[in-house]
Amino acid sequence: MEKPSLLDRVNDWIKRSVTIKLLSIGFLILILLIPTSMLTSLIRERQDVRNEAIREVSSKWGNRQTVGGPVLSIPFWINVKDEKGNTVQEKRFAHFLPDELNIKGEVNPEQRHRGIYVVVLYNAILQVSGKFSIPDIKAAGLTESNCLLDEAFISIGISDLRGIKDNINCKLNDSTLVFGPGIPTHDLFSSGLSFRYPLTSLNTLDYSFSINLNGSSNLSFLPLGKVSNVSLNSSWGNPSFEGSFLPDTHAIQSNGFNAKWKVLQLNRNYPQQGVGNFIGTITDNNEENYGMSNLDEAGTFGVRLLLPVDEYLKTMRSVKYCLMFVIITFLTFFFVEVINKRRIHPIQYLLVGFAVCLFYVLLLSISEHLTFNLAYLLSCILILSLISFYAKFIFKNNKLTLVFSALLLLLYGFFYSLLQLEDYALLLGSIGLFLILGTIMTLTRKINWYGEED
Repeated sequence: MEKPSLLDRVNDWIKRSVTIKLLSIGFLILILLIPTSMLTSLIRERQDVRNEAIREVSSKWGNRQTVGGPVLSIPFWINVKDEKGNTVQEKRFAHFLPDELNIKGEVNPEQRHRGIYVVVLYNAILQVSGKFSIPDIKAAGLTESNCLLDEAFISIGISDLRGIKDNINCKLNDSTLVFGPGIPTHDLFSSGLSFRYPLTSLNTLDYSFSINLNGSSNLSFLPLGKVSNVSLNSSWGNPSFEGSFLPDTHAIQSNGFNAKWKVLQLNRNYPQQGVGNFIGTITDNNEENYGMSNLDEAGTFGVRLLLPVDEYLKTMRSVKYCLMFVIITFLTFFFVEVINKRRIHPIQYLLVGFAVCLFYVLLLSISEHLTFNLAYLLSCILILSLISFYAKFIFKNNKLTLVFSALLLLLYGFFYSLLQLEDYALLLGSIGLFLILGTIMTLTRKINWYGEED
């Protein structure tokens, strides 16, 4: 009998070496990091497509809206030095906020479709009322002699003027005036409406007007009154209250919500009167601000109309478990090799790993058309059937294949539970990993890894 060559003995050792097999499995897992990262990029790409569809529809209807005001403004002259050191006069503006600001709003939601995507729009009818006290020009550092009282005006800030549906008539004491487009100064608002109201004398002003406003997703307000009371009602059952202040009272039901805010001037970090931009820092118009000043310091608050399910968010969360799923599946195959002396080729490992990654592609694509839960179920059935069918020919053992399929089903159910229990995901995940590790240690406790005799 011919003695095997050194090369044959080395090849046979490589094929039988548990260490080499583990190293090859680790290398295959590293390879599968590539499609896993591609899955994340694919989800973000689909999110971008969805967001672009939302922006396109919103730009024609009305972007998210922030409403501020009304504000009483009085121009005045001030002496300043120019670049050459000469004294010149410059017109500036003093702004006076209302004593009372009451807003009652009815938010009527509407869903529009752009392709396969849903866009949440709304029409808000806002009833605004309140009063201005006598402007305290001394508190603003001015005197009546340098104020241009005949050029005073009242303005309101609306972030996207395209959403205004009707003229806005303001009842001011015994007069009725109409807001016109634009504002004389952008100290407080980058976009808005105003009307001129010459002050023949300094006195109190009662005001009331209504705004018919279209917008999308968000509706926010600025607490510019000494006391700002905002009350909103809507038939949308999935609101998210956002901003610097939560509602004092609210009720959420499946058929709608109502919420009430009460914000005092003591709750914000700016006075009732000031010169120039005394509330916040003006920034360039962009997607985040939609034409308003950057008024984080002003303490905006309001509501966002949420979609019941964000399939991309849940799919992104599920992809985070992809690598763990691949590792557990590969370990199962490895223990079948060790315990049942059934050799499995690295290519077979790789194909099963690709099938696991394909699950998330199916989940993403199906969830765009069906609910996430149904998409998860269908994707699980398809991939579980595919892997079980393939494993049957690898194991050549029906009982072993059945046990392996049950294990996969258990894993898919476990990861689905992690997705549903956001608050307890870490607790459930750590307990699940403990049980998995304990099971592996129990099954392998009697394996002779070196193949040596005791």
